[in-house]
Amino acid sequence: METPEEKVQRVIREKVDIVPYDPNWVQSFLQEKGHLFSCLPNEMIRRIEHFGSTAVPGLAAKPIVDMLVEVTDLEETRVRIAPVLELQGYDYFWRPTHGDDGPPFYAWFIKREPKTGVRTHHIHMVEGGFTGHWDRLLFRDYLIEHSDVAKEYGDLKSRLAKGFSKDRVGYTQAKSEFIVEVTERAKRFFGKS
Repeated sequence: METPEEKVQRVIREKVDIVPYDPNWVQSFLQEKGHLFSCLPNEMIRRIEHFGSTAVPGLAAKPIVDMLVEVTDLEETRVRIAPVLELQGYDYFWRPTHGDDGPPFYAWFIKREPKTGVRTHHIHMVEGGFTGHWDRLLFRDYLIEHSDVAKEYGDLKSRLAKGFSKDRVGYTQAKSEFIVEVTERAKRFFGKS
C-alpha cells in the first residue's frame, strides 16, 4: 500500500506535456461536470467552473481539464465527497493553498483514463471565500480577452515543459511569476482590485 508521501512523489514526477489546443476539452469539462453533479451530494456543490489553459480557446496546454468546484464546507468534503471519488479511482490530496504546508487547505482530485492511467482532469474543491483560487477565473478570462498574452503564456509553458519535463512542482513554480503579474492586470482590467 502506497503511503501519502509516496503518492505525492509519484504524481509530481509524472511527465509534463504541452499539446496544441483541443476543442474537445470543453466537452470533456461538461461531461465531468455532469458526472460530479450525478454522484456527489448536490447540496454541497455551489458551482463548477472550467479554468486553466484548457478553458482558453487556442491556447496550448497540458491535456488535463482543470475544474474549480465551490463546495459549502471543506471538512464535509473530506468526509462525504472524497470517499465517493476515491472509490471511483480518483487520486485524492488534501493540499495547502500556498507552500508545502499550513492552511488554507483545499481538496484536490486527479481523474485518470482507466485503461492508460493518463491524467484527464484536475478537480480543485474550495469554499467560496478562497480568493486565490477564484482569481484563476480572472486569469482565464483575461487570456480569453487578450490573445497576445495567451500566446505569450503558451510559449512560456512550452519552454518550461522542456526544462521541467519530469518536475511538475518546478514547472508550476517557474510560471507563477507570469500568472501573478497577469492576474494583477486582470483584476484592474475587470475592476476587481
